[in-house]
Parts: sequence; C-alpha cells; structure tokens
Amino acid sequence: MAFIDYYQVLGVDKKASEKDIKNAYRKLARKYHPDLNPNNAEANKKFQQLNEANEVLSDPEKRKKYDKYGENWERGEEYEKYTRQQQQSRPQGNYAGGQTSGFEDFEGGGFSDFFQSMFGQGARSGGGRQAKYRGQDYNAELQLDLKEVAESHKQTLTVNGKNIRMTIPAGIENGQTIKIAGHGGPGANGGPAGDLYIAFVVADDPRFKRDRSDLYATAKLDLYTAVLGGEVTVNTLNGKVKIKVKPETQNGTKVKLKGKGLPVYKKENEFGDLYITYDIQVPVNLNDKQKKLFEELAKS
Repeated sequence: MAFIDYYQVLGVDKKASEKDIKNAYRKLARKYHPDLNPNNAEANKKFQQLNEANEVLSDPEKRKKYDKYGENWERGEEYEKYTRQQQQSRPQGNYAGGQTSGFEDFEGGGFSDFFQSMFGQGARSGGGRQAKYRGQDYNAELQLDLKEVAESHKQTLTVNGKNIRMTIPAGIENGQTIKIAGHGGPGANGGPAGDLYIAFVVADDPRFKRDRSDLYATAKLDLYTAVLGGEVTVNTLNGKVKIKVKPETQNGTKVKLKGKGLPVYKKENEFGDLYITYDIQVPVNLNDKQKKLFEELAKS
C-alpha cells in the first residue's frame, strides 16, 4: 500500500490553512469531476485521491493523525489496528459477511488502501455514509451589442444541451457576471447542483464610447454653422435628433443631451446622458471668390 502525500495531491503546503485546503480542493475537484471526464480512469483516480485528501486534511483530528504518522504510517497502522481491535471487542450491530451493512463504495471507485488503513472504513463523513459533493459551477459567455444593452429583454442561452431562458437587465456592463443558481453541474451522492455564471461581452459601437450609463460621441460641424449658429443632426441610440448650435461655437465644444444615454443598471426610469463633442470642419477646395471673402474677413 503506497504512501499518498495528501498535501501534494491538493498542491498545498503542510502549513496551509483550512481555507487554502478548501479552495484547492474545490478548484481541482471541478477539473477532475467524473461528470466532466467520462470513461477517464486517470481522472477518476485523481478525483478519488482529491476527495480522500480533502476529507483528511479538512478534519483537524484526521489531519493531526496524518501529520503524526506521515510516511511512517506503517507503524501508525499497528496502533490503529490495536485501537480497532479494542473497538471490535465491544458489542456491534448490523453486520453482514464481516462488513458493516452501512458501508458503501464511493462513486467512481472505493477509497484507497492507504486511506482505509490509516482511517478505517468508517472514517467517512456521516459515520460510513457517502459524503455529498456539490456539482461543478459552469461558466458561459454571452455577446451583446449596445442596442441590446439599452433595454431589458429575454434571451435563450444553451448550456450543456439545456436551454435556459433568462431576462437580461438593461444597462448591463461589459465584463459583468451574473449567477443563475442551480444551473451548473449535478451534485454527487445527492449533493446540490452547481451554479451557472454568465459573463457579458458588450461589443464596441462605432458611434459611441461608453462610460457606465453615459455615452460620448463626436459630431462634425461646418465652419459656417459654427460661426453663425444654426442646427446640427446627431445620432442617439433611439435615432437622430436635431440640436441647436450657438453662434461662435469653438472646436471641441461639448454639449450634453440629458437622459439620452443608457439605462442605469437595475434603476427604473433612470438614464445616463449623451455628450456630443463638436469637430469643426475647415472648408476645402475653395474657389477664388471664396478665398477672397476669407482674405477680406481676415483684414477686417
């Protein structure tokens, strides 16, 4: 029966905290879970070792015993054998063929000989009952454009062959993740299902730059309108609108269209603003008459 270094199995230091052990186990158990590695004997073996390691190192008493005997577990086995003999001399019930009837093999394979020799068949949680394991969390990605972000809408997402219909709230941010509880992988031995985490990727829009619920855009403005004033047509998410331009408007002037931005996430009837920056266009290809007019204007 080969010695199994449970710390090495979980990839943690011997001084690792309970939290470190828990986090390492969860990460690796998801990777090697039998549901994700069907017909993979090596992955099932690794999953078995991870569960053994977690059960021992997450239990202070078992961890103390494991740390005490370590590689010299053979000597520890003699002590444990003596202890078991003392326990067996006491009245016992529910025996069948020399085995306790409540003992069941762990899904995907029984515990290793090393584990059983160190901790006995009854060492599993629940006094011999199978431990329940939470299912793996699933991660998915959903692409949206800015127009879709502008209003709440329903969308169907297919994950692991299952169609999940969900409502996407208006104003969702690029990179934002939401959780749908219970839509991850199935649990083991009656454990709860994992969760589904959906990350949203909002595509860049050629017309607008986004900052939370505010939008920014540039509008070209001809020199004559900038000097004399007038109107200019600009794009918004809901179509085109005309805005007034004050006389003698300078290049780079910024105006705000209140409430023309995106909805504020999960705040009903609240909207960001749309900021328009004017880009004044200098006229080109002037004829002689036009050039003369500019020269006269310059002299004045």
